[in-house]
Amino acid sequence: MRTRKLGNELTVSAIGLGCMGMSFAYGEADERQSIRTLHRAIELGVIFFDTAEVYGPYENEKLLGRALKDRRDQVVIATKFGFLIEPGKPAAEAIKGVDGRPENAKAVAEASLKRLDTDVIDLYYQHRIDPNVPIEESVGAMAELVKEGKVRAIGLSEASATTIRRAHAVHPIAAVQSEYSLWTRDPEDEVLATCRELGIGFVPYSPLGRGMLTGTIRKVEDLADDDFRRSLPRFQVENFDANAALVEKLQRLAAEKQVTAAQLALAWGVNQGDNIVPIPGARKLEHLEQNAAAADIVLSAEERAELGEALSPTLVAGSRYTEASLALTNR
Repeated sequence: MRTRKLGNELTVSAIGLGCMGMSFAYGEADERQSIRTLHRAIELGVIFFDTAEVYGPYENEKLLGRALKDRRDQVVIATKFGFLIEPGKPAAEAIKGVDGRPENAKAVAEASLKRLDTDVIDLYYQHRIDPNVPIEESVGAMAELVKEGKVRAIGLSEASATTIRRAHAVHPIAAVQSEYSLWTRDPEDEVLATCRELGIGFVPYSPLGRGMLTGTIRKVEDLADDDFRRSLPRFQVENFDANAALVEKLQRLAAEKQVTAAQLALAWGVNQGDNIVPIPGARKLEHLEQNAAAADIVLSAEERAELGEALSPTLVAGSRYTEASLALTNR
């Protein structure tokens, strides 16, 4: 597996592993299977693992702590703070807002260190920007964690270009994480250029369109009743068929290149720039292995343009989030 840099601090695999679905959002998961997948990822050279306190809440960090304890020196772990979480509530009801206060940044880091069973967090993101707390204050607290040796590098998630610049002026930002895929291109407006200019890594989450771009979701009913995607506009019945037709285009293009739809979608992301590190989720070994292989697929500028046109976001039915969730992005 090739490696890439996130800022000056971190060297990671060219494709990482988003771990949220192993504990949260996408229906019931098998912990033993998830641990096998995490261990196999390391064998394949996939060493960049992404989690957050809110995934579960808390359960995903605990899973990584158990699974990676005896392999900690082989991996780079990213986690996040920034939501207001009500303890004891089920996952769907636990999030009560955002919380970027310095004291929360520090408290969550301490709790995450314990759950991850580690002495240092490699990459600590602010998960969502709190409009009531100046970004300089949030990042200032994160910078103090770096000075204390509890965090190696810091990042932001779903931040605007203006916020990224303000944050970077306080302390170097190693990575910005935002949703980015063939059918979600919001970061192309300003964020990607800002990251390139400032030497910041860019980490696309949901690079497979929350599984839709794999071509394996044939109908809404394929999703479990408690699957988070059932709440998203693009997965509503009135939008699903139109989006499935777009995915069929991707599958045809992938067949011509003798790869899977998922691999072609990931390769498009990897080939968008050498500071880009997609983090597709995978709970099963076969999906992980396919995703890892996508790092070696080279696409020409013409091929990337053809893919981009075939799955233009202007053709996608429905927005990527509900209005309430979209209001938390690009701040």
